[in-house]
Amino acid sequence: MKTYPKHYCGIFGIKDMPRAAEYAAYGLHAIQHRGQESAGIASTNGDKFFEHKGMGLVLRIFDNRILSGLEGQTAIGHNRYATTGKSELKNAQPLSVQCKRGGIALAHNGNLTNTKALRTELENHGVAFQTTTDSEIMLALLAQSDKPLDQAILDMMSKVEGAYSLVIMTETALIAVRDPHGFRPLSLGTLDGNPVIASETCAFDIIGARFEREVEPGEIVIFESNNVHTQRVANLPQRTLCAFEKVYFDRPDSKIDGQSVYGIRFAFGERLAKEYPIQGDIVVPILDGGKYAALGYAKASGIQLVEAFVRNHYEHRSFIQPNQSERDRTAEFKLNLIPELVRGKRVIIIDDSIVRGTTCKSRIKKVREAGAHEVHVLVSCPPHIHPCYYGIDFPDQSKLIAANNTQDEIRKKLDLDSLGYLSMEGFMEVLGQGHCLACWNGNYPTV
Repeated sequence: MKTYPKHYCGIFGIKDMPRAAEYAAYGLHAIQHRGQESAGIASTNGDKFFEHKGMGLVLRIFDNRILSGLEGQTAIGHNRYATTGKSELKNAQPLSVQCKRGGIALAHNGNLTNTKALRTELENHGVAFQTTTDSEIMLALLAQSDKPLDQAILDMMSKVEGAYSLVIMTETALIAVRDPHGFRPLSLGTLDGNPVIASETCAFDIIGARFEREVEPGEIVIFESNNVHTQRVANLPQRTLCAFEKVYFDRPDSKIDGQSVYGIRFAFGERLAKEYPIQGDIVVPILDGGKYAALGYAKASGIQLVEAFVRNHYEHRSFIQPNQSERDRTAEFKLNLIPELVRGKRVIIIDDSIVRGTTCKSRIKKVREAGAHEVHVLVSCPPHIHPCYYGIDFPDQSKLIAANNTQDEIRKKLDLDSLGYLSMEGFMEVLGQGHCLACWNGNYPTV
């Protein structure tokens, strides 16, 4: 596996609703945490497509004037988080094309692992690519096919490998597609009886839609006219939803794979308290990801929870910045410590993960400088020691702190009295089966 991830994103679709583009903008805003570099919406009135994309956050790109120009009752949207290559407007999604079957627009969450071979094959057959994304490969495969769209999608799914949840739009249809492993989440909802598709259920809540069910791994769901048609890939592999979705990316008010994200993170904290019964004065979460695990730890241990860090909500998430200098800058600005809350205390910090160590090191330094008596860090997942090829930005093993240092070496580097990671046994006890754990155990489902 040599292909590195291209993006990790949020997708949304809605059909047969007046002001569809406006609903799409609200839905994208709810899942803004999944991608903060660019956003786009494509809509159709049944005859033609309308499109607008921009760099930055949803609410900075779309205003009433722009949304009013996105005509039609069907729309799809995309938030992009690029992990390699340039973050530029030409790579923003949805991607669209006019072809022999009419207009097609596509938005993709995930990452293909056989991009290079497919791209070379298509270029040899005369396809000229306009972007550097792997998503355009899927669009090209659909545009080239002479088969009915559902068969064209099945053919495309037989050729591509890796992680993909898709929303696809034509002049008459809205389609949801999920890869056979189910790496990335994708859910179906209804608003006034009309279909809505989103990466996370929190996007339904913001528009008043009702969650119906998840798109199953390997499933195609086509909404056209007043009909719903579903089809499944044969001989499905084992279901392997990305476990890091529930650790870090998903909003706590979402339900993924039938589980409350809040409940999972709370249970991680309870399990940490069982595995690491530290004598401390206060439990301090690293916001936002560690908050709910910290609540679970505080409840199980009986130690007071103190939100000593205040989050600047106008700063982006440091883990998903496109380069290290941006991560360092954001880590410095996104959280600020209230020093008197930790001074003289034995502090137990709860974090959701330590990938590169950038954010954690910055926080610990501030706690030490504020006069904490002891500083302990507990992490609500096992240590990351392998790269991800399915759309999360740790493809380079040399950048993973736990892959290149023992736990005690990490403790010393971070200047801690103690460091503990949730055991794999405890992690799986909370999560259950059916998850991709490749970044922890090196077992890649598509190899």
